[in-house]
Amino acid sequence: MNQLLKNWKYSVPAEWTKISTIEMHTGGEHLRVFTSGLPELKGSTVLEKRRFFKENFDFIRTGTMWEPRGHADMYGAVISTSEDADFDVFLLHNEGYSTMCGHAIIALTKLVLETGMIKKEGNKPELIINVPAGKVHAFADFENGKANNIRFRNVPSFLYLRDKQVNVPGLGSVTFDVAFGGAFYAFVDADELGLGMLPEDFNRLIDYGRRIKNAVMGNFNITHPFENDLSFLYGTIFTGKPLNPEHHSRNVCIFAEGEVDRSATCSGVSARAALHHAKGELASGETITIESILGSTMTVKVAETTTFGPYKAVIPEVGGNAFITGQNEFYFDREDPFAKGFIFR
Repeated sequence: MNQLLKNWKYSVPAEWTKISTIEMHTGGEHLRVFTSGLPELKGSTVLEKRRFFKENFDFIRTGTMWEPRGHADMYGAVISTSEDADFDVFLLHNEGYSTMCGHAIIALTKLVLETGMIKKEGNKPELIINVPAGKVHAFADFENGKANNIRFRNVPSFLYLRDKQVNVPGLGSVTFDVAFGGAFYAFVDADELGLGMLPEDFNRLIDYGRRIKNAVMGNFNITHPFENDLSFLYGTIFTGKPLNPEHHSRNVCIFAEGEVDRSATCSGVSARAALHHAKGELASGETITIESILGSTMTVKVAETTTFGPYKAVIPEVGGNAFITGQNEFYFDREDPFAKGFIFR
């Protein structure tokens, strides 16, 4: 060991706030899960807890998602005990709070099973998880202490707007659909815009995604049939041809304030299942594999058909895998002028 490091000692001042996390990723998309240091969450439902956190402790979101502890493309999960499920969770990002995050569900399923946070009998455990958009059922193959082949049945997903057009500054008339898969997304064919879907197209994807999202929001009402808190357009998803011909397609999601999902976006592929099923392009029980900007994949199928308010809907089943990458303990010095974080986007 380096002698200089061997002599290193440090005690965190008692008055500082300390927050611990475990770091994960699903298909390359990061997830920061809070494990200690958060205030008590008041509320009996996940929406009430999220609202309480947002109104009283949003500085924790900015302080852990933004720089210098994070960056513009961070994603976080706040988990808690539940009255009617295995646990409640709400999600954080650079702009605020999301309604549903499938890559987080996959990662959290792995986390709670492999760490023993939640104990289940058998090698095919099922978890019931409350998210802001509703109740999610997650499954895994669990052997030798490892959770693999993780999948979940999402909330009812439906096509909201079909084959609409909007004038987008700098791009002209853009054809799009809007579908809900736990959040509302505008879907646009990347080829029609001459837009690539590879890592080197990162900045252009952000630019186009933000322009399209703002144009759709400015010209169309997005209304959830039951929850006003869910009545907003979360992002733009570009679709296109896969690199692997055995896969169905490629998916790049630009969400929140210009974040790029490194995974294929679970709530996004859920919305796509609803969209393709409504258009007669995906049969019940048929599984498709969708690539991300990194080439990682998620599977999705229409597990059930149902109705949701006035909409014909589907219950999508999404599959993927996650990995634990590390742990952190963050300190908040009251004298630090950037304790609440800052962001460049």
